[in-house]
Amino acid sequence: MKIRQTYPGCVAGLWLAFAVALVHGREAARSLGDLVKLEAKVEAVAATVVPATVALVSEKTGSSGSGVVTTADGLVLTAAHVVHGMTEVMVVFPNGKQVQGKVLGANYSKDIAMVQITDKGPWPHVERGESKQLVAGDWVVALGHSAGFDPGRTPPVRFGRVISKGPGNFLTTDCTLIGGDSGGPLFDLDGKLVGVHSNIGRSVKNNNHAGIDGFRDDWARLIAGEGWGRLSLDPFANPEMPVLGIEMGMMRFVKGVSVEMVMPRSPAAAAGVRPGDLILALDGNSIRNREELKQLLAKKQEGDEVRLGVLRDDKNLEFKVKLARRDKLFHEP
Repeated sequence: MKIRQTYPGCVAGLWLAFAVALVHGREAARSLGDLVKLEAKVEAVAATVVPATVALVSEKTGSSGSGVVTTADGLVLTAAHVVHGMTEVMVVFPNGKQVQGKVLGANYSKDIAMVQITDKGPWPHVERGESKQLVAGDWVVALGHSAGFDPGRTPPVRFGRVISKGPGNFLTTDCTLIGGDSGGPLFDLDGKLVGVHSNIGRSVKNNNHAGIDGFRDDWARLIAGEGWGRLSLDPFANPEMPVLGIEMGMMRFVKGVSVEMVMPRSPAAAAGVRPGDLILALDGNSIRNREELKQLLAKKQEGDEVRLGVLRDDKNLEFKVKLARRDKLFHEP
């Protein structure tokens, strides 16, 4: 059976986005010609990456997710929850070819994992890019085997924008995703892999993706087959999140974050932060509440030094704090 090349929602999304369309990254489209060029770029990306977008199927349970091949010898990147509890999976290419895959390592906190195709290649594969350089407004292209592998079509292509970065290695887009897309690839307009789909947010058009840079940081451990971390629907609960080592309070009608408690031997304690301090800024960014402070911290890494703006006894002070990982500071399992 010949597989049809389909791009559901791609063209419609382009025309509906006329007022805010981008041709290159965040460059505004000002003419119909710009939109035509944008459409051509999305179609070019899809044509290049579709052959490497695979379905991952458990022959024991029948469960199905998605992944993407990133090397000629068949290294597949996917989401950790897709292969959780599995040692091997069936890897299904869009043309229907089925091969066996061995599950390698997984960082469950980042929701990233690797699978190695055991059959000899070469296999269709994509180029890896970077996720840290993405910002809100960047156009991205999402693929995946929505609702499971379907021999009557290629993986549907979705088109959207980055909504926000963080926490941690995660980013959010408005690309429409449904069940079966988990673990599928997210690309920039150059056709480079920038992430894999992690979980659906508040709606099918508000979705979290694990950034490719998270894979790069853990590459050796993943290849070696290690499994660590903890699955959570709340990325802020990631044990690898950087923290100050304080208990955050909240004061009504007051902007900032009050410090209720400072953990002994924590980064905040070492820097001189005290209970009763009011945190007003981090690295020059004003903070109105706990959520904003957590969002800013989530974009940092363990060992990063941040400048904390604090109000104490009507005096504005600044402390340099070297961040620690949550699990190391609180000895989480």
